[in-house]
Amino acid sequence: MEAETHSLALDLEKGTANLLASPAGSTPSIASKTDEVSADDHTQGVPVLYSTVTPPEPAYIPEPSVKANSLRSSIRHRHLLKAKALPKKFGHWVLVQWFMTTYRKFFLFIVTLNLTAIILTATGHFRYGQTHTGAILLGNLLMAVLMRNEFFLRILYFLANHLLAKWPPLKVRLAVSSTLQHVGGIHSGCATSGLAWILYKVANIIRDRQRTASPVVVMGIITNLSIIISVVSAFPWIRQSYHNVFERHHRFIGWLGIAATWTFVFLGDCYDSATGLCEIHATTMVRDQQFWFVLAMTIIIIIPWAFTRRVPVEVEVPSKKVAIIKFKRGIQQGMLGRISRTSVLEYHTFGIVSEGTRADCHYMVCGVQGDFTKSLVENPPKYLWTREIKCPVVSNTSKMYRRGIRICTGTGIGAGLSTCLQSDQWFLIWIGSDQIATFGTTVHDLIVNNIPPERRILWDSKKLGGRPDVMNLLEETYRKWNAEVVFITSNDQGNREIMLGCKERGIPSFGTLFDF
Repeated sequence: MEAETHSLALDLEKGTANLLASPAGSTPSIASKTDEVSADDHTQGVPVLYSTVTPPEPAYIPEPSVKANSLRSSIRHRHLLKAKALPKKFGHWVLVQWFMTTYRKFFLFIVTLNLTAIILTATGHFRYGQTHTGAILLGNLLMAVLMRNEFFLRILYFLANHLLAKWPPLKVRLAVSSTLQHVGGIHSGCATSGLAWILYKVANIIRDRQRTASPVVVMGIITNLSIIISVVSAFPWIRQSYHNVFERHHRFIGWLGIAATWTFVFLGDCYDSATGLCEIHATTMVRDQQFWFVLAMTIIIIIPWAFTRRVPVEVEVPSKKVAIIKFKRGIQQGMLGRISRTSVLEYHTFGIVSEGTRADCHYMVCGVQGDFTKSLVENPPKYLWTREIKCPVVSNTSKMYRRGIRICTGTGIGAGLSTCLQSDQWFLIWIGSDQIATFGTTVHDLIVNNIPPERRILWDSKKLGGRPDVMNLLEETYRKWNAEVVFITSNDQGNREIMLGCKERGIPSFGTLFDF
Protein backbone atom coordinates (compact mmCIF):
# COMPACT_ATOMS: atom_id res chain seq x y z
CA MET A 1 0.00 0.00 0.00
CA GLU A 2 2.67 2.51 1.05
CA ALA A 3 4.86 1.61 -1.96
CA GLU A 4 2.00 2.39 -4.35
CA THR A 5 1.20 5.68 -2.63
CA HIS A 6 4.91 6.52 -2.64
CA SER A 7 5.13 5.93 -6.38
CA LEU A 8 2.09 8.08 -7.01
CA ALA A 9 3.54 10.93 -4.98
CA LEU A 10 6.89 10.74 -6.76
CA ASP A 11 5.25 10.66 -10.18
CA LEU A 12 3.26 13.79 -9.48
CA GLU A 13 6.13 15.77 -7.99
CA LYS A 14 8.49 14.88 -10.85
CA GLY A 15 5.83 15.85 -13.37
CA THR A 16 5.84 12.36 -14.94
CA ALA A 17 2.17 11.59 -14.47
CA ASN A 18 0.39 10.95 -17.77
CA LEU A 19 -2.07 13.75 -18.46
CA LEU A 20 -4.55 11.89 -20.61
CA ALA A 21 -8.23 12.69 -20.29
CA SER A 22 -10.18 11.03 -17.51
CA PRO A 23 -13.25 8.95 -18.38
CA ALA A 24 -16.69 10.36 -18.87
CA GLY A 25 -18.63 11.04 -15.70
CA SER A 26 -15.58 11.91 -13.61
CA THR A 27 -15.84 14.66 -11.04
CA PRO A 28 -14.65 18.05 -12.26
CA SER A 29 -11.48 19.60 -10.95
CA ILE A 30 -11.27 22.28 -8.35
CA ALA A 31 -9.27 25.42 -8.93
CA SER A 32 -7.33 26.86 -6.05
CA LYS A 33 -7.46 30.45 -4.87
CA THR A 34 -4.10 31.14 -6.41
CA ASP A 35 -4.52 29.12 -9.61
CA GLU A 36 -3.86 31.11 -12.73
CA VAL A 37 -6.45 30.77 -15.46
CA SER A 38 -4.82 30.58 -18.84
CA ALA A 39 -5.80 32.73 -21.78
CA ASP A 40 -7.47 29.70 -23.32
CA ASP A 41 -9.97 29.42 -20.47
CA HIS A 42 -13.38 30.93 -20.94
CA THR A 43 -13.07 33.11 -17.82
CA GLN A 44 -10.30 35.27 -16.44
CA GLY A 45 -9.43 35.42 -12.75
CA VAL A 46 -12.37 33.24 -11.68
CA PRO A 47 -11.99 29.66 -10.38
CA VAL A 48 -13.42 27.22 -12.92
CA LEU A 49 -15.01 23.80 -12.59
CA TYR A 50 -13.54 22.44 -15.76
CA SER A 51 -10.60 23.10 -18.04
CA THR A 52 -10.59 23.85 -21.73
CA VAL A 53 -6.90 23.01 -22.02
CA THR A 54 -5.83 19.69 -23.48
CA PRO A 55 -2.45 19.10 -21.80
CA PRO A 56 0.45 17.60 -23.68
CA GLU A 57 1.68 14.05 -23.16
CA PRO A 58 4.88 14.18 -21.06
CA ALA A 59 7.84 11.96 -21.78
CA TYR A 60 7.63 8.45 -20.39
CA ILE A 61 10.15 7.68 -17.63
CA PRO A 62 10.59 3.96 -16.90
CA GLU A 63 9.96 2.71 -13.39
CA PRO A 64 11.44 -0.53 -12.03
CA SER A 65 8.34 -1.45 -10.13
CA VAL A 66 5.49 -3.26 -11.92
CA LYS A 67 3.09 -1.86 -9.35
CA ALA A 68 4.38 1.62 -10.03
CA ASN A 69 3.78 1.21 -13.78
CA SER A 70 0.34 -0.19 -13.10
CA LEU A 71 -0.43 2.71 -10.84
CA ARG A 72 0.83 5.17 -13.45
CA SER A 73 -1.54 3.59 -15.94
CA SER A 74 -4.41 4.07 -13.51
CA ILE A 75 -3.43 7.72 -13.11
CA ARG A 76 -4.06 8.23 -16.82
CA HIS A 77 -7.72 7.42 -16.40
CA ARG A 78 -8.58 8.63 -12.95
CA HIS A 79 -6.60 11.65 -11.86
CA LEU A 80 -6.43 14.13 -14.69
CA LEU A 81 -9.08 16.45 -15.91
CA LYS A 82 -10.94 15.66 -19.08
CA ALA A 83 -10.79 18.51 -21.59
CA LYS A 84 -14.11 20.37 -21.75
CA ALA A 85 -15.63 18.09 -19.10
CA LEU A 86 -19.17 18.96 -18.07
CA PRO A 87 -19.82 20.13 -14.51
CA LYS A 88 -20.78 17.33 -12.12
CA LYS A 89 -24.43 17.03 -11.11
CA PHE A 90 -25.21 15.60 -7.70
CA GLY A 91 -28.34 13.87 -6.47
CA HIS A 92 -30.96 15.73 -4.45
CA TRP A 93 -30.28 13.73 -1.29
CA VAL A 94 -26.55 14.50 -1.48
CA LEU A 95 -27.37 18.21 -1.85
CA VAL A 96 -29.77 18.07 1.12
CA GLN A 97 -27.12 16.38 3.28
CA TRP A 98 -24.55 18.98 2.27
CA PHE A 99 -26.91 21.90 2.94
CA MET A 100 -28.19 20.66 6.32
CA THR A 101 -24.91 21.05 8.14
CA THR A 102 -24.61 20.75 11.90
CA TYR A 103 -24.35 24.55 11.91
CA ARG A 104 -27.82 24.92 10.39
CA LYS A 105 -29.24 22.17 12.61
CA PHE A 106 -28.01 23.97 15.73
CA PHE A 107 -29.39 27.26 14.45
CA LEU A 108 -32.83 25.88 13.57
CA PHE A 109 -33.18 23.95 16.82
CA ILE A 110 -32.26 26.90 19.05
CA VAL A 111 -34.36 29.46 17.17
CA THR A 112 -37.37 27.12 17.02
CA LEU A 113 -37.09 26.37 20.74
CA ASN A 114 -36.90 30.05 21.66
CA LEU A 115 -39.70 31.14 19.32
CA THR A 116 -41.91 28.45 20.82
CA ALA A 117 -41.05 29.76 24.30
CA ILE A 118 -41.87 33.35 23.26
CA ILE A 119 -45.26 32.29 21.88
CA LEU A 120 -46.05 30.34 25.06
CA THR A 121 -44.96 33.31 27.16
CA ALA A 122 -47.08 35.75 25.15
CA THR A 123 -50.14 33.51 25.47
CA GLY A 124 -49.66 33.02 29.22
CA HIS A 125 -48.58 29.36 29.10
CA PHE A 126 -44.96 29.83 30.20
CA ARG A 127 -44.83 31.43 33.61
CA TYR A 128 -41.04 31.57 33.90
CA GLY A 129 -40.85 33.41 30.59
CA GLN A 130 -43.23 36.06 31.91
CA THR A 131 -41.33 36.63 35.16
CA HIS A 132 -37.77 36.20 33.89
CA THR A 133 -37.81 37.52 30.32
CA GLY A 134 -34.62 39.50 30.88
CA ALA A 135 -32.77 36.47 32.24
CA ILE A 136 -33.74 34.34 29.23
CA LEU A 137 -32.66 36.93 26.67
CA LEU A 138 -29.36 37.54 28.47
CA GLY A 139 -28.80 33.82 28.80
CA ASN A 140 -29.08 33.53 25.03
CA LEU A 141 -26.66 36.42 24.47
CA LEU A 142 -24.23 34.91 27.00
CA MET A 143 -24.19 31.62 25.07
CA ALA A 144 -23.71 33.52 21.81
CA VAL A 145 -20.64 35.31 23.18
CA LEU A 146 -19.27 32.16 24.82
CA MET A 147 -19.31 30.21 21.54
CA ARG A 148 -16.92 32.73 20.01
CA ASN A 149 -14.47 32.87 22.91
CA GLU A 150 -11.06 31.42 22.06
CA PHE A 151 -10.29 30.37 25.63
CA PHE A 152 -13.55 28.43 25.98
CA LEU A 153 -13.07 26.75 22.60
CA ARG A 154 -9.53 25.73 23.55
CA ILE A 155 -10.96 23.97 26.60
CA LEU A 156 -13.55 22.10 24.50
CA TYR A 157 -10.97 20.96 21.94
CA PHE A 158 -8.52 19.96 24.70
CA LEU A 159 -11.13 17.75 26.36
CA ALA A 160 -12.15 16.16 23.05
CA ASN A 161 -8.56 15.42 21.99
CA HIS A 162 -7.55 13.94 25.33
CA LEU A 163 -10.71 12.02 26.22
CA LEU A 164 -11.85 10.78 22.82
CA ALA A 165 -8.61 10.15 20.91
CA LYS A 166 -8.90 7.11 18.62
CA TRP A 167 -10.75 4.68 20.93
CA PRO A 168 -14.49 5.56 20.41
CA PRO A 169 -16.36 4.37 17.29
CA LEU A 170 -15.63 6.49 14.22
CA LYS A 171 -19.20 7.83 14.12
CA VAL A 172 -18.82 9.21 17.64
CA ARG A 173 -15.54 10.95 16.82
CA LEU A 174 -16.98 12.39 13.60
CA ALA A 175 -19.99 13.69 15.54
CA VAL A 176 -17.71 15.36 18.10
CA SER A 177 -15.60 16.99 15.37
CA SER A 178 -18.74 18.19 13.61
CA THR A 179 -20.14 19.64 16.84
CA LEU A 180 -16.93 21.51 17.59
CA GLN A 181 -16.62 22.80 14.05
CA HIS A 182 -20.18 24.12 13.98
CA VAL A 183 -20.53 25.80 17.38
CA GLY A 184 -21.03 28.91 15.26
CA GLY A 185 -24.57 27.64 14.74
CA ILE A 186 -25.12 27.93 18.50
CA HIS A 187 -23.62 31.43 18.39
CA SER A 188 -25.93 32.56 15.57
CA GLY A 189 -28.99 30.78 16.96
CA CYS A 190 -28.60 32.23 20.45
CA ALA A 191 -27.84 35.74 19.14
CA THR A 192 -30.94 35.68 16.92
CA SER A 193 -33.05 34.27 19.76
CA GLY A 194 -31.73 36.90 22.17
CA LEU A 195 -32.78 39.56 19.67
CA ALA A 196 -36.28 38.05 19.47
CA TRP A 197 -36.58 38.02 23.28
CA ILE A 198 -35.43 41.61 23.64
CA LEU A 199 -37.94 42.73 21.00
CA TYR A 200 -40.64 40.99 23.02
CA LYS A 201 -39.43 42.56 26.28
CA VAL A 202 -39.15 46.09 24.91
CA ALA A 203 -42.59 45.77 23.29
CA ASN A 204 -44.00 44.94 26.72
CA ILE A 205 -42.15 47.85 28.31
CA ILE A 206 -43.48 50.30 25.73
CA ARG A 207 -46.98 48.87 26.08
CA ASP A 208 -46.80 49.40 29.86
CA ARG A 209 -44.84 52.63 29.61
CA GLN A 210 -47.26 54.44 31.96
CA ARG A 211 -46.12 52.09 34.73
CA THR A 212 -42.49 51.96 33.60
CA ALA A 213 -39.89 54.64 34.24
CA SER A 214 -38.89 56.62 31.15
CA PRO A 215 -35.13 55.94 31.58
CA VAL A 216 -35.85 52.20 31.55
CA VAL A 217 -37.84 52.55 28.31
CA VAL A 218 -35.09 54.64 26.68
CA MET A 219 -32.29 52.25 27.65
CA GLY A 220 -34.40 49.29 26.51
CA ILE A 221 -34.76 50.87 23.07
CA ILE A 222 -31.03 51.70 22.86
CA THR A 223 -30.11 48.14 23.86
CA ASN A 224 -32.57 46.78 21.31
CA LEU A 225 -31.16 48.89 18.47
CA SER A 226 -27.57 47.98 19.39
CA ILE A 227 -28.26 44.28 19.29
CA ILE A 228 -30.22 44.57 16.03
CA ILE A 229 -27.30 46.36 14.31
CA SER A 230 -24.78 43.90 15.76
CA VAL A 231 -26.78 40.86 14.60
CA VAL A 232 -27.63 42.21 11.14
CA SER A 233 -24.01 43.20 10.45
CA ALA A 234 -23.01 39.55 10.97
CA PHE A 235 -25.24 38.23 8.17
CA PRO A 236 -23.02 36.10 5.89
CA TRP A 237 -23.28 38.28 2.77
CA ILE A 238 -22.30 41.38 4.77
CA ARG A 239 -19.54 39.61 6.71
CA GLN A 240 -17.93 38.14 3.59
CA SER A 241 -18.40 41.05 1.19
CA TYR A 242 -17.85 43.98 3.57
CA HIS A 243 -15.49 42.68 6.25
CA ASN A 244 -14.59 46.06 7.74
CA VAL A 245 -18.25 47.11 7.92
CA PHE A 246 -19.07 43.85 9.68
CA GLU A 247 -16.17 44.14 12.10
CA ARG A 248 -16.77 47.73 13.14
CA HIS A 249 -20.49 47.40 13.62
CA HIS A 250 -20.49 43.92 15.14
CA ARG A 251 -17.69 44.80 17.56
CA PHE A 252 -18.21 48.41 18.55
CA ILE A 253 -22.00 48.45 18.42
CA GLY A 254 -21.87 45.16 20.30
CA TRP A 255 -19.76 46.80 23.00
CA LEU A 256 -22.28 49.65 23.12
CA GLY A 257 -24.98 47.04 23.53
CA ILE A 258 -23.14 45.56 26.53
CA ALA A 259 -22.88 49.00 28.14
CA ALA A 260 -26.56 49.66 27.44
CA THR A 261 -27.48 46.26 28.87
CA TRP A 262 -25.60 47.03 32.10
CA THR A 263 -27.53 50.31 32.38
CA PHE A 264 -30.80 48.57 31.54
CA VAL A 265 -30.29 45.91 34.21
CA PHE A 266 -29.12 48.49 36.74
CA LEU A 267 -32.15 50.72 36.19
CA GLY A 268 -34.52 47.77 36.25
CA ASP A 269 -33.23 46.72 39.67
CA CYS A 270 -32.64 50.11 41.28
CA TYR A 271 -34.95 52.70 39.74
CA ASP A 272 -38.03 53.57 41.77
CA SER A 273 -40.65 54.93 39.38
CA ALA A 274 -42.68 56.34 42.28
CA THR A 275 -39.89 58.58 43.62
CA GLY A 276 -37.84 58.91 40.42
CA LEU A 277 -34.72 57.96 42.36
CA CYS A 278 -32.16 55.17 42.02
CA GLU A 279 -31.70 53.25 45.24
CA ILE A 280 -28.81 50.79 45.02
CA HIS A 281 -29.35 47.59 46.96
CA ALA A 282 -26.41 45.21 46.68
CA THR A 283 -28.50 42.31 47.90
CA THR A 284 -31.06 42.89 45.15
CA MET A 285 -28.37 43.08 42.49
CA VAL A 286 -26.54 39.87 43.41
CA ARG A 287 -29.79 37.93 43.59
CA ASP A 288 -30.76 38.99 40.08
CA GLN A 289 -29.92 36.42 37.37
CA GLN A 290 -29.53 39.23 34.84
CA PHE A 291 -26.66 40.74 36.83
CA TRP A 292 -24.61 37.53 36.70
CA PHE A 293 -25.35 36.95 33.03
CA VAL A 294 -24.16 40.44 32.07
CA LEU A 295 -21.09 40.09 34.31
CA ALA A 296 -20.16 36.77 32.70
CA MET A 297 -20.69 38.22 29.23
CA THR A 298 -18.44 41.16 30.01
CA ILE A 299 -15.62 38.94 31.33
CA ILE A 300 -15.84 36.63 28.32
CA ILE A 301 -15.53 39.59 25.94
CA ILE A 302 -12.59 41.09 27.84
CA ILE A 303 -10.46 37.91 28.09
CA PRO A 304 -9.28 37.70 24.42
CA TRP A 305 -8.44 41.41 24.35
CA ALA A 306 -6.42 41.05 27.54
CA PHE A 307 -4.09 38.73 25.59
CA THR A 308 -3.69 41.01 22.57
CA ARG A 309 -0.06 41.97 21.93
CA ARG A 310 2.03 43.94 19.44
CA VAL A 311 4.69 41.52 18.23
CA PRO A 312 7.68 41.70 15.84
CA VAL A 313 7.26 39.88 12.53
CA GLU A 314 9.28 39.07 9.43
CA VAL A 315 7.45 39.22 6.11
CA GLU A 316 8.60 37.26 3.06
CA VAL A 317 7.04 38.20 -0.29
CA PRO A 318 7.78 35.36 -2.74
CA SER A 319 5.33 36.75 -5.30
CA LYS A 320 2.74 39.47 -5.77
CA LYS A 321 0.07 36.95 -4.77
CA VAL A 322 1.31 35.87 -1.35
CA ALA A 323 2.95 37.16 1.82
CA ILE A 324 4.51 34.73 4.31
CA ILE A 325 4.55 36.18 7.85
CA LYS A 326 6.95 34.73 10.42
CA PHE A 327 6.23 34.96 14.16
CA LYS A 328 8.21 33.80 17.17
CA ARG A 329 7.35 30.55 19.07
CA GLY A 330 5.82 27.30 17.90
CA ILE A 331 2.09 26.54 17.86
CA GLN A 332 0.17 23.28 17.96
CA GLN A 333 -1.57 22.26 14.75
CA GLY A 334 -5.14 23.17 13.84
CA MET A 335 -5.03 26.81 14.94
CA LEU A 336 -6.03 30.14 13.43
CA GLY A 337 -4.41 33.45 14.26
CA ARG A 338 -5.95 36.92 14.14
CA ILE A 339 -3.71 39.79 13.08
CA SER A 340 -4.05 43.53 12.51
CA ARG A 341 -1.94 46.61 11.98
CA THR A 342 -3.88 48.34 14.77
CA SER A 343 -4.88 47.26 18.26
CA VAL A 344 -8.67 47.13 17.78
CA LEU A 345 -9.50 47.49 14.07
CA GLU A 346 -9.38 45.26 10.99
CA TYR A 347 -8.46 41.89 12.44
CA HIS A 348 -8.04 39.19 9.81
CA THR A 349 -7.83 35.45 10.38
CA PHE A 350 -5.27 33.10 8.81
CA GLY A 351 -4.20 29.51 9.30
CA ILE A 352 -0.99 28.85 11.20
CA VAL A 353 1.93 26.77 9.88
CA SER A 354 4.21 25.36 12.57
CA GLU A 355 6.41 22.33 13.07
CA GLY A 356 5.20 21.97 16.66
CA THR A 357 5.02 23.66 20.03
CA ARG A 358 8.80 23.28 20.52
CA ALA A 359 9.61 25.07 17.27
CA ASP A 360 11.09 28.55 17.48
CA CYS A 361 8.63 30.11 15.04
CA HIS A 362 5.36 29.79 13.16
CA TYR A 363 4.08 31.23 9.88
CA MET A 364 0.93 32.59 8.27
CA VAL A 365 0.37 32.22 4.52
CA CYS A 366 -1.61 35.28 3.41
CA GLY A 367 -3.00 35.30 -0.12
CA VAL A 368 -3.73 38.70 -1.63
CA GLN A 369 -7.50 39.18 -1.73
CA GLY A 370 -8.26 42.62 -0.30
CA ASP A 371 -6.71 45.87 0.90
CA PHE A 372 -5.23 44.38 4.07
CA THR A 373 -3.46 41.46 2.42
CA LYS A 374 -2.40 43.65 -0.50
CA SER A 375 -0.74 46.02 1.97
CA LEU A 376 1.23 43.10 3.44
CA VAL A 377 2.83 42.59 0.03
CA GLU A 378 3.29 46.24 -0.95
CA ASN A 379 4.23 47.58 2.49
CA PRO A 380 5.42 44.70 4.69
CA PRO A 381 5.09 45.54 8.41
CA LYS A 382 7.75 44.96 11.06
CA TYR A 383 5.15 44.67 13.83
CA LEU A 384 1.59 43.37 13.96
CA TRP A 385 -1.07 43.09 16.64
CA THR A 386 -2.24 39.57 17.39
CA ARG A 387 -4.18 37.63 20.00
CA GLU A 388 -1.87 35.32 21.90
CA ILE A 389 -4.73 32.88 22.54
CA LYS A 390 -5.15 31.20 19.16
CA CYS A 391 -8.49 29.90 17.92
CA PRO A 392 -8.80 26.13 17.32
CA VAL A 393 -10.55 24.78 14.24
CA VAL A 394 -11.78 21.34 13.26
CA SER A 395 -8.38 20.12 12.07
CA ASN A 396 -7.22 20.42 15.68
CA THR A 397 -9.26 17.24 16.27
CA SER A 398 -6.93 15.32 13.93
CA LYS A 399 -5.51 13.71 17.08
CA MET A 400 -8.80 11.84 17.45
CA TYR A 401 -8.25 9.87 14.23
CA ARG A 402 -5.83 7.07 13.44
CA ARG A 403 -5.16 8.25 9.89
CA GLY A 404 -6.42 11.04 7.72
CA ILE A 405 -5.91 13.17 4.61
CA ARG A 406 -5.42 16.94 4.48
CA ILE A 407 -6.31 18.31 1.03
CA CYS A 408 -5.62 21.98 0.29
CA THR A 409 -5.79 24.25 -2.73
CA GLY A 410 -3.69 27.38 -3.15
CA THR A 411 -3.24 29.41 0.01
CA GLY A 412 -5.22 26.78 1.90
CA ILE A 413 -1.82 25.20 2.57
CA GLY A 414 -1.49 27.74 5.38
CA ALA A 415 -4.34 26.16 7.30
CA GLY A 416 -3.61 22.54 6.46
CA LEU A 417 0.13 22.03 6.51
CA SER A 418 0.67 21.92 10.29
CA THR A 419 -1.47 18.80 10.69
CA CYS A 420 0.83 16.85 8.37
CA LEU A 421 3.99 18.39 9.80
CA GLN A 422 3.11 17.37 13.34
CA SER A 423 1.71 13.87 12.70
CA ASP A 424 3.12 11.07 10.54
CA GLN A 425 -0.36 9.57 10.21
CA TRP A 426 -1.67 12.35 8.00
CA PHE A 427 -1.30 12.52 4.20
CA LEU A 428 -0.98 15.87 2.42
CA ILE A 429 -2.52 16.69 -0.96
CA TRP A 430 -1.73 20.22 -2.13
CA ILE A 431 -3.06 21.51 -5.44
CA GLY A 432 -1.77 24.83 -6.73
CA SER A 433 -0.27 26.64 -9.69
CA ASP A 434 3.48 27.24 -9.90
CA GLN A 435 3.85 26.41 -6.22
CA ILE A 436 7.48 27.31 -5.60
CA ALA A 437 7.36 30.53 -7.62
CA THR A 438 4.10 31.59 -5.94
CA PHE A 439 4.70 30.49 -2.34
CA GLY A 440 8.48 30.58 -2.14
CA THR A 441 11.01 28.21 -0.67
CA THR A 442 9.89 28.55 2.95
CA VAL A 443 6.69 26.58 2.47
CA HIS A 444 8.33 24.17 0.03
CA ASP A 445 11.23 23.44 2.41
CA LEU A 446 8.88 22.84 5.33
CA ILE A 447 7.09 20.22 3.24
CA VAL A 448 10.04 18.37 1.72
CA ASN A 449 12.09 18.43 4.95
CA ASN A 450 9.31 17.13 7.19
CA ILE A 451 6.88 15.13 5.04
CA PRO A 452 8.39 12.18 3.13
CA PRO A 453 7.28 11.52 -0.47
CA GLU A 454 5.10 8.56 0.59
CA ARG A 455 2.97 10.98 2.64
CA ARG A 456 2.42 13.76 0.15
CA ILE A 457 1.10 14.65 -3.29
CA LEU A 458 2.11 18.10 -4.51
CA TRP A 459 0.11 18.77 -7.65
CA ASP A 460 1.56 21.76 -9.46
CA SER A 461 -1.04 22.44 -12.15
CA LYS A 462 1.38 24.59 -14.15
CA LYS A 463 4.15 21.99 -14.10
CA LEU A 464 1.79 19.09 -14.80
CA GLY A 465 -0.10 20.94 -17.50
CA GLY A 466 -3.53 20.99 -15.90
CA ARG A 467 -5.65 20.51 -12.83
CA PRO A 468 -6.40 17.05 -11.45
CA ASP A 469 -9.65 15.18 -11.26
CA VAL A 470 -9.76 15.93 -7.55
CA MET A 471 -12.29 13.35 -6.43
CA ASN A 472 -10.67 10.39 -8.18
CA LEU A 473 -7.28 11.45 -6.85
CA LEU A 474 -8.69 11.95 -3.35
CA GLU A 475 -10.69 8.73 -3.30
CA GLU A 476 -7.78 6.55 -4.41
CA THR A 477 -5.47 8.14 -1.85
CA TYR A 478 -8.14 7.77 0.84
CA ARG A 479 -8.51 4.02 0.14
CA LYS A 480 -4.78 3.31 -0.13
CA TRP A 481 -3.87 5.33 2.95
CA ASN A 482 -6.63 3.64 5.01
CA ALA A 483 -7.76 7.06 6.14
CA GLU A 484 -10.68 7.63 8.49
CA VAL A 485 -11.44 11.23 7.56
CA VAL A 486 -10.59 14.04 5.12
CA PHE A 487 -10.07 17.69 6.09
CA ILE A 488 -10.52 20.20 3.25
CA THR A 489 -9.23 23.76 2.89
CA SER A 490 -10.21 25.44 -0.35
CA ASN A 491 -12.11 28.40 -1.71
CA ASP A 492 -15.91 28.43 -1.53
CA GLN A 493 -16.41 26.73 -4.89
CA GLY A 494 -13.69 24.15 -4.34
CA ASN A 495 -14.92 23.37 -0.85
CA ARG A 496 -18.46 22.79 -2.12
CA GLU A 497 -17.39 20.48 -4.93
CA ILE A 498 -15.08 18.36 -2.79
CA MET A 499 -17.58 18.13 0.07
CA LEU A 500 -20.35 17.02 -2.28
CA GLY A 501 -18.04 14.52 -3.95
CA CYS A 502 -17.06 13.05 -0.59
CA LYS A 503 -20.67 12.75 0.53
CA GLU A 504 -21.58 11.02 -2.73
CA ARG A 505 -18.77 8.49 -2.25
CA GLY A 506 -19.27 7.94 1.47
CA ILE A 507 -15.99 9.57 2.53
CA PRO A 508 -16.19 11.34 5.93
CA SER A 509 -15.00 14.90 5.42
CA PHE A 510 -14.94 18.35 6.95
CA GLY A 511 -14.70 21.43 4.78
CA THR A 512 -13.85 25.08 5.19
CA LEU A 513 -16.14 27.40 7.13
CA PHE A 514 -16.46 31.01 6.03
CA ASP A 515 -17.93 32.51 9.22
CA PHE A 516 -14.84 33.97 10.90
